[in-house]
Amino acid sequence: MLHGKTAIITGSTSGIGLGIAKALAHAGAQVVLNGFGDAAEIEKTRAALQSETGQTVLYNGADMTKPDQIADLVAKTAKELGSVDIIVNNAGIQHVAPIEDFPPEKWDAIIAINLSSAFHMIHHAIPHMKTAGWGRVINLASAHGLVASPFKSAYVAAKHGILGLTKTVALEVAEHNITANAICPGYVLTPLVEKQIPDTAKARGMTEDEVKRDVLLAAQPTKKFVNVEDLGALAVFLCGPHSESFNGASLPIEGGWTAQ
Repeated sequence: MLHGKTAIITGSTSGIGLGIAKALAHAGAQVVLNGFGDAAEIEKTRAALQSETGQTVLYNGADMTKPDQIADLVAKTAKELGSVDIIVNNAGIQHVAPIEDFPPEKWDAIIAINLSSAFHMIHHAIPHMKTAGWGRVINLASAHGLVASPFKSAYVAAKHGILGLTKTVALEVAEHNITANAICPGYVLTPLVEKQIPDTAKARGMTEDEVKRDVLLAAQPTKKFVNVEDLGALAVFLCGPHSESFNGASLPIEGGWTAQ
């Protein structure tokens, strides 16, 4: 379906990003992985995905807090793979604390990685898409782009901002055969979520098991974590031939959380 297309997925060395990268590669796209982690493990992941899909899979370790490195990521992808057709802005970090205890440096880092990096990626990728006459921008927002939860001021602010950015870009590129959409997952049991469980337990005075049951899954009527493979399938659909009228959409995939 996506043969001849090139996708950059930020924050894709694990979790949601890696799941989406795998789905796009299996659909025929060349992919560029990005993110932090152990170099040997990243290379193992890259090589395995390339082997199992037969698609070119590259890795670029651009720091999503550095605009110049983001620009270089897009430029190198275009030079090495011939195009930048799909970008998936997934890179994200989290910190959980009451607003009066929230470290300002954590606020700045979360806004930089979860929101500003998406702007810089789009800013540099759109010219390539316009030249090609086709493009897909997929922003990973969150159910927290639609509703709020306590103790996550920076994350919720960033994800609400992602939805506004998505809508604005969608309007600007609508006549260029380019779409911009946001996926809004509920809780997925990724390393990012697992890391915030102890902080949430401390902030709320609960055990970690109570956090999973009474905080994370309490909001999701299905009482199940969202499946990474489902997110990958949605990303593939948004890049496919039957998605041209999906533009500026905020697509919840959260077990009914925001229906309440």
